[in-house]
Amino acid sequence: MKSNSIIAVLILFIFSACTSDTVEQKKAVAKPDYIYENLDTTTDPAQDFFQYANGGWIKKNPIPNDQASWGIGHLVVEENMRRLREISDQAAAKSGPDGSPEQMIGDFWNSGMDTATIESNGLKHLQPYLERIHTVQEISGLMSLVTEFKTFGSSTFFGDFVTQDDKNSEAMIYTLYQGGIGLPERAYYFKNDTATIRIRNQYAAYISTILNLSGKDSLAADKAGKSILAMETRLAKASRKLEDLRDPYANYNKLAIEDLKKISPLVDLPLHIKNTGVRHLDSVLVGQPEFFRAMNEVIKSTPLNVLKDYVQFNLVADFAGALPDTFGKKAFEFNKLFSGASERRPRWKRVMQSQENLIGEILGQLYVKEFFTPVAKKRYEDMTEKVKEALRMRISQLTWMGDSTKTKAYAKLDAITKKVGYPDKWKDFSAMKLSRESYLKNLMHGNLWWHHYEMAKLGKPVDRTEWDMTPQTYNAYYNPSNNEIVLPAGIFTVPGYRDEELDDAVVYGNGGGSTIGHEITHGFDDQGRQYDAKGNLTSWWTDADEKEFNKRAKVMIDQFSNYEPLPGYKINGEATLGENIADLGGVLLGLEAFKHTDQYKEGKRINGLSPTQRYFLGFSLGWLGHTREEPLRNQILDDVHSPGKYRVNGPYSNIDEFYKAFDVNPGDTMYRADNIRVKIW
Repeated sequence: MKSNSIIAVLILFIFSACTSDTVEQKKAVAKPDYIYENLDTTTDPAQDFFQYANGGWIKKNPIPNDQASWGIGHLVVEENMRRLREISDQAAAKSGPDGSPEQMIGDFWNSGMDTATIESNGLKHLQPYLERIHTVQEISGLMSLVTEFKTFGSSTFFGDFVTQDDKNSEAMIYTLYQGGIGLPERAYYFKNDTATIRIRNQYAAYISTILNLSGKDSLAADKAGKSILAMETRLAKASRKLEDLRDPYANYNKLAIEDLKKISPLVDLPLHIKNTGVRHLDSVLVGQPEFFRAMNEVIKSTPLNVLKDYVQFNLVADFAGALPDTFGKKAFEFNKLFSGASERRPRWKRVMQSQENLIGEILGQLYVKEFFTPVAKKRYEDMTEKVKEALRMRISQLTWMGDSTKTKAYAKLDAITKKVGYPDKWKDFSAMKLSRESYLKNLMHGNLWWHHYEMAKLGKPVDRTEWDMTPQTYNAYYNPSNNEIVLPAGIFTVPGYRDEELDDAVVYGNGGGSTIGHEITHGFDDQGRQYDAKGNLTSWWTDADEKEFNKRAKVMIDQFSNYEPLPGYKINGEATLGENIADLGGVLLGLEAFKHTDQYKEGKRINGLSPTQRYFLGFSLGWLGHTREEPLRNQILDDVHSPGKYRVNGPYSNIDEFYKAFDVNPGDTMYRADNIRVKIW
């Protein structure tokens, strides 16, 4: 996914533009040119284009204490959160009928902001579950609790979910997946630099603290923290690496239900599936069978009391934000190791995030009525078609791809579905029981509703109208099984500016064109290209064309693997390949579409910048911002996206038009010899 879009907005510059109360004076004062204002003219664009494009803003805008990073995208998110808070406050002040959006939003919001009740309740609503953990006498009893806890939001040992069948996109399938570790990625359990060792030590201490706060004496809790870390390390060792999870064939292993006992004799996976409420299944997908074999051995050889402590820790930690503030503060102190923030976000923002996760689509129904017009929806639907045509043209010009594969590529491109702004059909949440009684119970009830909603998809036709993001989400995605791009309204948020106030170079470079191009290119990246026009995992490439694609992709892997954002932390070129291909494709497709605009054809300069220069600067604004060392380190280890600086400099160093626009020559840092420039789509 591309976590930017129309963010060429530079909110901070707009408020000084219109200072008069009269219409005449407002018209007389032009808004600042956000492209020009952000430049760091002390930096040569041929040496570090990201710094040249964004350095002026970065120097003037330090990261707030409660943030891990700070940039234009955060300003957009902050603006949307303020809008959603207004909606929530208004709902909380009313008493709508049961099951109505107003009632559900208002009651959830009220319960999350009612700190007095949360403090008074303490662990009251978790205590019955804690007591059941304590009374368990055997593995089977504990695993029964694990199954139950998963249904309301506390997952341990492994992952399970319902998704479209990669090889039959018309059907949903139950999937078992590796999991069970508490640190963000398996690499944290094995790297031995000072920072990572400190994280492991602090994780063991955090486990101990949560167990102590939830009733275990300090000495026993301290021992349990070390034992759980050791157990999770064994699970991590059996887990596939981030890059290995990108191979859809290697992670597609369909097994008959009765064969699950062969990979996990001790943990009764068929019984687990039955107890989740699923019936009449004859087969399931197992992403990583070797993980489940190892998990079985880990559970078999780990003392029962350690397993119980592990389940208890996860149960309490998963709901720390809905418990008395002591728990939330301890969770924040631990998570600082990954965010680098020195202050917690205000409570209303934390509650809003939970509300977004649980009932964000309900908020979205009210959001789009206020903030996303049918005119805007039509604009970006039309732009999507222009970008699709740009890819068609580029495919036709490829010299490395044969006609047979091109024909199928055209068919896939034609079949891509676009979803813009918001769903045509909304989910019915009226059966989700939310009240003002308890924030914790609301979270658990909401999670249980989602569990039943997902499991109920099994055995039914795939609903291709469904959205996996809410309308207000500041993001976008490509779904290979549906062969669709989804562009929520939130990604087009431009606080302070109307669409018509943004020149086409910025709109096409920063959000509309390049973001649409990014998502479409995901259908043809190293993963997406393996799915056909109907969304099925099947080979539609000739052997020669596939070999040529992989050769060109390897050039990009090598390019990004040589970037080292932090000492000793290089970008994982294999894990980030799909996003890097999509970034490059997005820039190229957005540029092709932009070339058909009047602004490009007229060639007029604004503040000395040509339309093409403004296009490249517009894309760079999508990544305007900076981040602390802790989240940057975590991103390098845990994320399939490269850090923002390299999402600008990386693709640009492969684009001929960029070289011409900014006079990049041999010897410049941004220069890459023609024979090692990435040329795929």
